[in-house]
Amino acid sequence: MGRGGGQGRHRRGGAVPRPVGSDRSVGPDRGPGLHHRRRAHRRRLRPRLVRPLPPDPVRLRGLPAPRRLRSHHRAQGDRAPTRRGRPVTRGPDPLADGPGTDPLRSRARRPLASHQTPGLVCAHHHLYSTLARGMPAPPRTPRGFREILELVWWRLDRALTLDILAASARLGALEALERGCTALIDHHESPESIEGSLTVIAEACAEVGIRVSCAYGVTDRHGPDGARRGLAENDRFLAEGGRGMVGVHAAFTCRDETLEAAADLARRHGVGVHVHVAEGPDDADAASRLAPLARPDWLLVHGVHLADDHGLAGTIVHNPRSNMNNGVGYARPIRFANPVALGTDGIGADMLEEFRLAYVRQREDEVTATPLDAWSWLATGYDLFPEALDDRVSWSHDPAEAWHLAFTPGVRPLTVEVSGELVYADGAPTRVDAAEIRAHAAEAARRLHRRLEEMP
Repeated sequence: MGRGGGQGRHRRGGAVPRPVGSDRSVGPDRGPGLHHRRRAHRRRLRPRLVRPLPPDPVRLRGLPAPRRLRSHHRAQGDRAPTRRGRPVTRGPDPLADGPGTDPLRSRARRPLASHQTPGLVCAHHHLYSTLARGMPAPPRTPRGFREILELVWWRLDRALTLDILAASARLGALEALERGCTALIDHHESPESIEGSLTVIAEACAEVGIRVSCAYGVTDRHGPDGARRGLAENDRFLAEGGRGMVGVHAAFTCRDETLEAAADLARRHGVGVHVHVAEGPDDADAASRLAPLARPDWLLVHGVHLADDHGLAGTIVHNPRSNMNNGVGYARPIRFANPVALGTDGIGADMLEEFRLAYVRQREDEVTATPLDAWSWLATGYDLFPEALDDRVSWSHDPAEAWHLAFTPGVRPLTVEVSGELVYADGAPTRVDAAEIRAHAAEAARRLHRRLEEMP
């Protein structure tokens, strides 16, 4: 049925409707009263689909919905709005215009046109996993998250060499640039090639022209010597002036002594710890073990199985696509008092796509959610990597705002500037040859996959 139920207005039998302006209410055989009674009777018998008109944006401009909601609650006894019994912090007015009300664009350090944003930040990446696509199947089908780690990712990181890592990091950095992401916070593991690995990643990103913060994920999976070497790599990289944090794989793969050593090393260097926390049920007790150590500058990645009142200081990094891919559940990050940022957990660095996924995953859980929550999580990346505010991305969609981008797939960068330097234009990076990087990565991927096939 068309808008307003128009199909019901035609007569049966294919009779031609009367021309506009004909008057059926008068004539020698019918009076106006009879006609109007018959017409009213037909209206009662024939239900019509009535679609409300969209709200007038001009008329509503001065009456933002969140303010009306707050006023309503004050009238009811000064109660704050809640969601499932928990207080709700309202975001910016979704009806207001201009970057001054946008939690992401309002933070830019450089003037922005309506189709521009600062460079985007990926708050949790694994550049070593870029070449995992197309990798050989695991020895058997994983039946849970722990087996996904053991049969897929822990085999992959053991197969890495420094030259394979360099190719993987260059391709990952290139793909980040191509999606308008100018800053990555990377978490790395390569237990057979630890020494020098963080420098390899940093140099690959600098070559492409993007920013990176590096950390090596310390773990006791390979014994005390493996943990010692991981700590030493973090220490070396930071002591040499590298931008980074101290990495820890996860509490459930580390002894308490290793966690304490990592926290102490981070304090000595004046940086935070970058650690997976409660991603799966095996790490559900992470909060009790990390609470005495965690500080506000820590990155707490995933948090799916954290309690609402977990007591950990730091920023929660939400990775919606990875959580769905690994079947670990929904983190419901809106419940946390901690700041929340967005990462990809190594599945590329398309942060606009991650923002869209974060929004629709939240919307599935809570139908009153709007894109502004996920947009503000994306903006939290600037607290972690403020230099990205000096960067500027021009997008193919105008305006580059949350309510548009949440429902507009395929938006791509037109130009990317990092600290005033044009590093991407006309569909290509300006510092490197994209085709050469991809060709080198394809060759490195073949070698990596052969190593996996030969692994017992």
